[in-house]
Amino acid sequence: PASQDYLNEGVIIDSLIINGKASRGMNNPMYFTNIPVRLQTPLNAHDSLHIRVKWHYEISLKSNREGMIDSTTYFLAYFYPRVAVYDDYAGWDFMAFNEDLEFYNDFNDYTVSIQAPANYIVWGTGTFHNPDEVLQPSFAEKYKRSLTSDELVHVADREDIAARRVTRQGTNTWHFGASSVPDVAFAVSDHFVWDASSVIADPQTGRRASVQAAYNDTAADFHHMVSFGKHAISWFSDPANWPGIPYPYEKSTIVQGYAGMEYPMMVNDETYADTAFSKFVAAHEIAHTYMPFYMGINETRYGFMDEGWATTFEFLINEQDMGRTQAENFYKQFRVMGWIYDNSDDEDLPIITPGPNLNGGGLGNNEYGKPSLGYLAVKDMLGDALFRKALHAYMDRWHGKHPIPWDFFHTMNDASGTDLNWFWNNWFFSYYYIDLAIREVKGSEVIIDNIGGMAAPFDLQVTYHDGTTETIHQTSLIWKENQKEAKIKLKKKPRSLHIQGGIFMDADERNNSWVKE
Repeated sequence: PASQDYLNEGVIIDSLIINGKASRGMNNPMYFTNIPVRLQTPLNAHDSLHIRVKWHYEISLKSNREGMIDSTTYFLAYFYPRVAVYDDYAGWDFMAFNEDLEFYNDFNDYTVSIQAPANYIVWGTGTFHNPDEVLQPSFAEKYKRSLTSDELVHVADREDIAARRVTRQGTNTWHFGASSVPDVAFAVSDHFVWDASSVIADPQTGRRASVQAAYNDTAADFHHMVSFGKHAISWFSDPANWPGIPYPYEKSTIVQGYAGMEYPMMVNDETYADTAFSKFVAAHEIAHTYMPFYMGINETRYGFMDEGWATTFEFLINEQDMGRTQAENFYKQFRVMGWIYDNSDDEDLPIITPGPNLNGGGLGNNEYGKPSLGYLAVKDMLGDALFRKALHAYMDRWHGKHPIPWDFFHTMNDASGTDLNWFWNNWFFSYYYIDLAIREVKGSEVIIDNIGGMAAPFDLQVTYHDGTTETIHQTSLIWKENQKEAKIKLKKKPRSLHIQGGIFMDADERNNSWVKE
């Protein structure tokens, strides 16, 4: 159970005025995170409303994804009332928000003004409009220089902060603005240092994105965080990499907190003694820029459509950064082992199961490792070129339109020119898991049982009687016609065989090897 330092009154609606008329009963205790409001007159198609809300917000004292980081540092998220999404799939979104199920918001334009005392710095989503008004001249110039610089700029270092010479004195009002984003978040501190630089986010146009970090100077890994952020944005935006779509926002600010959590243009990350792990986490959170934010995913209901992709992009960038062996070890340790070695029932529920119907291992496994393995299996089966074509078609057609799983499945089928329905049914709609076995060898023919049922790729490692060896890779396509068994014809009789799945870990490896007696 959550502590009282975490559970407070949260957002309190002081008044709600719609088209000049007040609504009552806005803080009814029978409601949790959604309050239905009946309009006094119907809202017709192509019409609009003017809504004015006054509210106050009690900051959580137990920091995690939002709230107090320390006595003078705060991360503000989920802090304002919003209009629920209305879509053509389920109408009004009444799913309760409980942090685990995260985001489903519409795309909005935001203008935000934050008043802060002297010596407090504010970081946030969107364009920082008035650096000259709130920063002392030399710091405003350093900030503005960082927006076009490849070099790391220490906008405010430890000595600057200690001398309290960064901001204008008196109360400062910081102005931010963002267009077509699904959410905003902000951080404020009087002792976090401020690093910044920029990186090319669109290789074709040369458009740059700012990368900033706000952190306690004692966090050794955060001294590298701007570099980590620049690398992630550059890599994800490169058409030769994944997703290979230009980073769609103007910046990313990585704040030292306690969450490992993403927001549009903002990341709230822990500090780690292992700097390589810090880089890994930062890349994962920045990858969320594409899913859910750029696409408008209903992460509350279908978290596998965003966490699964962030996990996939995280693995692909780690392959380059760490080398394949270490990247695979990281991936297996953090994304696969918790599923494949768990014998409970809930972790084998189909990936398509809506998030509100999942908990524990079922929720974590179905949102991260299992769907990521599915996406990587499709990549392996289609090949990089065709997979890239299909993925880009999905992202081009559906970004900003709240795609649901069937939009993804159908678009991948259409753009690849391949009927993948058998695979989607096998991987996303079944109770299957990964467990392969060598059943028997008849001369040069090998019969492999798919005990778990999941259409996973694998390598068959072969040693022949003459001492030669061969590794035969099989994509998931081998299971298209018969998802229970597969036959592989070798070029000659084998002496020994071994099934190796790599990241597609096998639940029972005791039957993965065969040696001629």
